[in-house]
Amino acid sequence: MNEEFVPGALVRHPNRDDWGLGQVQSAIGNRITVNFEHQGKQLINSDVISLILVDIDGS
Repeated sequence: MNEEFVPGALVRHPNRDDWGLGQVQSAIGNRITVNFEHQGKQLINSDVISLILVDIDGS
């Protein structure tokens, strides 16, 4: 697991722009729970999906 995916971190799914911005709820090992704007809570396997970390300023 990458240490940058801590609770509260903002992320985007690389293949699902329609899910919107997501906020990391928890990260245990390779399992990252993210609450996305338009898709709700999703469990992401970081060995399969590389989430995109979003800077606080929105970049």
